[in-house]
Amino acid sequence: MADALRLAGVRAGYGETHVLQDVGVALAAGESLSIIGRNGVGKSTLLATVMGHTTLHGGSIELRGERIERLPPFRRSLAGLAYVPQEREIFPSLSVRENLDIGARPGHWTAARVFELFPNLRERLAHGGTQLSGGEQQMLAVARALLTNPAVLLMDEPTEGLAPVIVQALVSVLAKLRAAGGLSIVLVEQNSRVALDFSERTVVMDKGRIVYDGPSARLRADPDLLARLVAAE
Repeated sequence: MADALRLAGVRAGYGETHVLQDVGVALAAGESLSIIGRNGVGKSTLLATVMGHTTLHGGSIELRGERIERLPPFRRSLAGLAYVPQEREIFPSLSVRENLDIGARPGHWTAARVFELFPNLRERLAHGGTQLSGGEQQMLAVARALLTNPAVLLMDEPTEGLAPVIVQALVSVLAKLRAAGGLSIVLVEQNSRVALDFSERTVVMDKGRIVYDGPSARLRADPDLLARLVAAE
């Protein structure tokens, strides 16, 4: 069976600026992967590159065995990618219901299932995007992505800027998504504790390269190793 997502020799950035340097990583169907590292090492750029929002200078990107690096972002979405960006990017002029409906496609994830994960959204269906709290906006961004019924879900620092109680609720949702199986998830997360607890496998990035790809348990058990990798120069 083909990997859900595979990057090989990827070099990418913005215009002529190279950020990612020879990045290679594979994600199996149903697998979850965390990506950590300092600010500015290329974590968000990696997700943006998978979605087609950067300049690809070399390498290949495969989604379920099919090359997608030459496809525009909307074609990648239709092929099975969903992206929750750091900025959330919900539609502020649309209601919660309209935000959810706009990209929904048939499949396992229905509005009813999404509301089981995020009951607050059901109560705010008529509210506009700007009427939601930061935590509710993040829930809406994740719910909207799920309703596209993707094969691979990419999430860029979903807990950033949220109150601890909201982070705890979101972490609980992520655990349910992981446990449900069937969906491959890539989580970029600045909070290493959240990242290491989320997935069995973690990637550490530094200066646009992968410097560790292995068990999360090893990093949890060895704080010194984690500190050295994250602080690598």
